[in-house]
Amino acid sequence: MTVLLVLATFIVFLTIDYFYSRKHAVVPVAAAAPEMPRLRPPQVAGFLTPEGFSYHPGHTWAQTESPSVVRIGLDDFAARLIGRAASVSLPQRGRWVRQGQKIWTIQRDGSKAEMISPIEGMVTDVNEAVVQDPELALRDPYGEGWLVKVNSPDARTNFRNLLTGVVARKWMEEAAARLRMRMPAMAGATMQDGGLAVDDLTAKVPDASWSELTREF
Repeated sequence: MTVLLVLATFIVFLTIDYFYSRKHAVVPVAAAAPEMPRLRPPQVAGFLTPEGFSYHPGHTWAQTESPSVVRIGLDDFAARLIGRAASVSLPQRGRWVRQGQKIWTIQRDGSKAEMISPIEGMVTDVNEAVVQDPELALRDPYGEGWLVKVNSPDARTNFRNLLTGVVARKWMEEAAARLRMRMPAMAGATMQDGGLAVDDLTAKVPDASWSELTREF
């Protein structure tokens, strides 16, 4: 009888403890939603400078397609400074180019702008669509207007010499500031809706020498 009384008392205490624990249980607070990363605007000082590309100071870009294949082209700054293109001369497949070496030539009104490669390696492909329609490189420089693909065995080392992220944005701001100083009439006369520079910068400043400006930048 005593044993039954002890067991009954024990069960009563367990029951009371169970309901007391439920009443005072800590309700978990819903985890705060992770803060979404801030997306940087794709334009800097009026020129498109999208993320995901590595930039050479000569206003060309490189983007990895595979561990050794790199696609390259000209950036928006160069496209707007060149303005119009009568023809684009691309290197032959199989040619070896060095980082910082002249790789393609864009002609306009009898003058030419020679641009340099951001990557070292062997040319494996060229964009024939741009050869047929040179303006494509200026209309869509980061997309359909790409120019050359290069097989770069030492691509990782090459990319260390290029500009990305905050450094690339700062560089583009400085380039735009230099251009405004070089072409005072550009300030206030070359911005379209949305803050982008107009397509043909040198056409807006008749006194500017196209060949001189393209060599400088």
